[in-house]
Amino acid sequence: MPNMVQAIKRQRQDVKKNANNVGQVSAMRSAKKRYLTAVENGQDNSAELYKVAAKAIDQAASKGLIHKNKAARDKSRLSSKLG
Repeated sequence: MPNMVQAIKRQRQDVKKNANNVGQVSAMRSAKKRYLTAVENGQDNSAELYKVAAKAIDQAASKGLIHKNKAARDKSRLSSKLG
């Protein structure tokens, strides 16, 4: 248990940032899954769902939640299914 004011504050901030990061990664995964299920079912809105998923992937990569190469790989795999 930290006993310095700065360390206590840093712990508080880390809890908040961790919750935010986990939520954003979860939203990204959900967007990818929604797109993939739409493609499998042949829904009409798959192009729109691709844009949402790509945006979520880009946001996660820009904040360092996932590596930029993983973001590029994920977007490439999703776009190949768009066809």
